[in-house]
Amino acid sequence: MAKISVIVPVYNTGKYIEKCLDSLINQTIKNEVEIIIINDGSTDNSEEIIQNYIKKHEKSNFIKFYTKENEGVAKTRNFGIEKATTPYILFVDSDDYIDNHLIEILNPYIERNLDLVKFKLQRVDETGNILEKVEGPTFEPMIGEKAFSQMFSQDRLLDSPCVYLIRKELFTKYNFQFQQTYHEDFGLIPLLLLVAKSIVSLDNYLYNYVQVQNSITRNDDYQKTIQKMEDCLVHYDNMIKTIEKIEIGKRAKEDIKIYYTNAILLKLNELKEEDKNKWIKEIKKRKMSHNIKIRNAKQLIKKIMLQINIKFYLKMR
Repeated sequence: MAKISVIVPVYNTGKYIEKCLDSLINQTIKNEVEIIIINDGSTDNSEEIIQNYIKKHEKSNFIKFYTKENEGVAKTRNFGIEKATTPYILFVDSDDYIDNHLIEILNPYIERNLDLVKFKLQRVDETGNILEKVEGPTFEPMIGEKAFSQMFSQDRLLDSPCVYLIRKELFTKYNFQFQQTYHEDFGLIPLLLLVAKSIVSLDNYLYNYVQVQNSITRNDDYQKTIQKMEDCLVHYDNMIKTIEKIEIGKRAKEDIKIYYTNAILLKLNELKEEDKNKWIKEIKKRKMSHNIKIRNAKQLIKKIMLQINIKFYLKMR
């Protein structure tokens, strides 16, 4: 019986989808996985490639394929979670691929019934050359609140769903879903971490993020930058409401507020000077400076600077 549902949202990735699926099919342990492929209204040849792929592997009964109208990656992931029949969920973007040993490496932690297993990501070019290994803290199993406290100031990929094996029950028990916004990962993954009873962080680079030429800026336009800032504030407001409903400690509530506050403050640097004042008003309205806790002398200085002048605070960072 499969233990992991690998959810693969597909939108116009015909150039890359076969390599992605090969990495799932060619796992060193094969009977632990069901692959859920969801075509989110692609307009390229993705559907044809997927159908041919399934036909080629028709003897494999662990591939499930769905097609639907385009709704975006958040709703597509939620759709996949609903269709998943296994205890654990793994998200893989259809233009990326995973290490062939990923399931084998994760399996011992599944046997120990951990809620979350975090692994590492490396950025690669289209031919597989490694461009960057993204560092982050590693640790033995610990409760989610303690893990978040260790991760939120050190881990550059804390909120990426693609670097976690996640127990499905965390979604269903707390009615957690990805929201159809920019930074939907930012709005959800930190909350998942906090409610987890057990998390381990591995020192294994198991996810390959394909860095297409110019992909960092391919979707950049200033209107989207504004929308992303608005969405971050929506996620912040939702976080404030959510942490009052879930059972987590005072320190954990402080930590997640600090994490969201710092992320939103840094996004101010992406705005034009004439737009910053509007968003500074929104930040002040939410009294985010109160979220910076004085746990050492450095934090005391940061809090004073933040309360005096947000723009000066950002320059000093």
